[in-house]
Amino acid sequence: MSAILIAFIVLVCTFGGALSGMLLRRMLPDDHFCTESKDTVKITIGLVGSMTALVLGLVTASAKSSYDEVDAAVKQTAVNLLSLDRLLARYGSDANEMRIGLKSTIERRVNEIWPESVVGGGRADGRLKTPLQLQEGLADQIASLTPSSDAHRALQSRAVEVAERLLEQRWLVVSQTQAPVPTAFLVILVFWLTVTFGSYGMYAPLNGTTTAALFLGSVSVAAAIFLVLELGTPFEGEVKISGEPLRRAVELMAK
Repeated sequence: MSAILIAFIVLVCTFGGALSGMLLRRMLPDDHFCTESKDTVKITIGLVGSMTALVLGLVTASAKSSYDEVDAAVKQTAVNLLSLDRLLARYGSDANEMRIGLKSTIERRVNEIWPESVVGGGRADGRLKTPLQLQEGLADQIASLTPSSDAHRALQSRAVEVAERLLEQRWLVVSQTQAPVPTAFLVILVFWLTVTFGSYGMYAPLNGTTTAALFLGSVSVAAAIFLVLELGTPFEGEVKISGEPLRRAVELMAK
């Protein structure tokens, strides 16, 4: 289910809860709105609202942190690709075929993840995941080179190290994008929000200003849920990591 659809469901549930509270106010007898009743409801809903705000804030911070880590990994991957390419270039003609193959593979994968013709909401399955066998094979190919001098041996050792680091970064990106928000968590959070907005509607004055305020509040929490879901899928959707560092790296490789 897309983040936009889930956010719309949250909007419907929360604002629907507020409208239901307004309707319920007309149906309940006056003794339900005495001072003692209002105080009890305020205390209870205050507790629910505090839990909701705390959980939503923690989840948003966690999603943003994960997103930033993946973004940093993409940029570091671009740096390491250029470093590996230049190490192979310095090694000599024996590594030219590896340089060309590496550039071709990365260029194809970048175009799959960040197609230039797609704006915003592409749904490519992007995790910088060139085939595992290919990445491991590249390190093996570099290790199988036969250095003819101490300088070649130093370049070979460094190139193997960078290739292994690229493999580690691949697993980092995969691990950071494999944990979507659990359905049970979303259901509980939407329930809390609906109850909270229902209580707001039940005790709010019936006028256009309060209705507009409750609607804007519903839009705000729906936007927060949307943001959390989008940050959890950094290679797809509207909030998407830029592929420009890798595109630039591909342009400079094998030259």
